[in-house]
Amino acid sequence: MTSSSRPLAARERAALADLLEELGPDAPTRCEGWTTAHLAAHLVTRDRRPDTAPGFALETTPIGGPLAAWSHRVEDRLRGGTRYADLVARVRSGPPRWLPAAWPPVAAVVDTAEYAIHHEDVRRARPGWSPRELPRGDQDRLWGNVVLFGRVAAGQVPGALVLRRSDAPGVERRHGSGTPETVVEGEPLELLLWASGRQDVARVEVS
Repeated sequence: MTSSSRPLAARERAALADLLEELGPDAPTRCEGWTTAHLAAHLVTRDRRPDTAPGFALETTPIGGPLAAWSHRVEDRLRGGTRYADLVARVRSGPPRWLPAAWPPVAAVVDTAEYAIHHEDVRRARPGWSPRELPRGDQDRLWGNVVLFGRVAAGQVPGALVLRRSDAPGVERRHGSGTPETVVEGEPLELLLWASGRQDVARVEVS
């Protein structure tokens, strides 16, 4: 299988692992308070400890506090007790084959946005970063994730939220109704970053 024919989630995982290996454990990320070591431990925990999934999924909800605390304790123990090189190797290899997250159809659903976003979390914490030019097919794949993340982002703005592709005229998704209307326009990767809370580094136009 050529590099370009590999699933986007797999390519983002590999690229992020390369970058984590290059930068070492103490480089900054766009995740507040996290170094690259924190991020690597998070990804390995997410891949290999299904018991932490509810905490990650519900972290921002009223009932998610105790579950999220457990998930982060697991991350902290893993980071403190594992060599960074081993963490990066586990990020690269992904979950064990017996876990559903290792199955390609499942990975396409649960990993595409996760690894694209965290790849940018590391890239965009470095001086002199610039946006990547992704192929149209990859942007199309990310657009489906933008629609999902937009539902959450819509709860944080008054009125209606419109997410509009700048690379595909006429393609947009509206969340909510009424006024005011917030229109966010950009390529799908940039919209995904904006909708996931990375507004300070997302290259979008908001009107």
